[in-house]
Amino acid sequence: MKVSGFTIVRNALKFDYPVVQAIQSVLPLCDEFIVSVGQSEDDTLRLIRSIESPKIRIVQSIWDDSLREGGKVLAVETNKAMAAISPDSDWAFYIQADEVLHEKYHNEVLEAMHQWREDPRVEGFLFDYLHFYGSYHYVGSSRRWYRREVRIIRNDRAITSFRDAQGFRKNDRPLRVKHSGGVMYHYGWVRPPEIQKERSRHFHRWWHPDEWIEKYFSQNDSSVYNNPGRLMPFNGSHPAVMEERVRNMNWSFIYDPVHADRGNLRERLLDSIERCTGWRLFEYRNYRLL
Repeated sequence: MKVSGFTIVRNALKFDYPVVQAIQSVLPLCDEFIVSVGQSEDDTLRLIRSIESPKIRIVQSIWDDSLREGGKVLAVETNKAMAAISPDSDWAFYIQADEVLHEKYHNEVLEAMHQWREDPRVEGFLFDYLHFYGSYHYVGSSRRWYRREVRIIRNDRAITSFRDAQGFRKNDRPLRVKHSGGVMYHYGWVRPPEIQKERSRHFHRWWHPDEWIEKYFSQNDSSVYNNPGRLMPFNGSHPAVMEERVRNMNWSFIYDPVHADRGNLRERLLDSIERCTGWRLFEYRNYRLL
């Protein structure tokens, strides 16, 4: 069995992406790893080259900044990285630059890929998610945070990145998947506040025109960490590759559940049903679980 990893990254240092940790967290499961590095305003390329592994293959890309509708450029760049995967690979492991796989799930994920390698019905594998917010000690627990996503796909040229690169489709239909047994740790909302604000401002470029961005940030200037929904304390262990970042956290984050924004009446009702029953009604799923 051969497994190829792949990711895309741009301005990793400027926006403090844990991309090195992301790559290192899945590298033991991969025979090769494709990193597509977009044109950056910092030393992202040098950062990726500093990872000492013969498995890593770097491709350089120029992002089309005019593709701003619905985050389309992210899917375009993901497809470019996928195109560089060796044709003899069985599986392709996609990880975003702010996601990290805990090493305690390596064996389960590897076993799942072995088990379903010869079954063409299985087109990918699903991961559960922990979304950290504000610090390394809180995770999102409301329906504002997606619970699962496909991160391993069969190496099939008919499978492409979907919309803003959050998931995948084959011939414009959801993939048929099994659960991988793994949990992905998402750190996209854990940065020093000033960097998080600048990153959010930049990230909105892929969805909104400049006029919308200026208006939004002029009206929401008080705090970048002001709308998390319901959070829960996290007392578990972080992936080993993240331990240094966790220790070096140098900002404070205070969460007040009493004054937290719980959303409108519909969101509060659906959250209450989920807490009582474990069912997430009307959940969007870009996959079919086998």
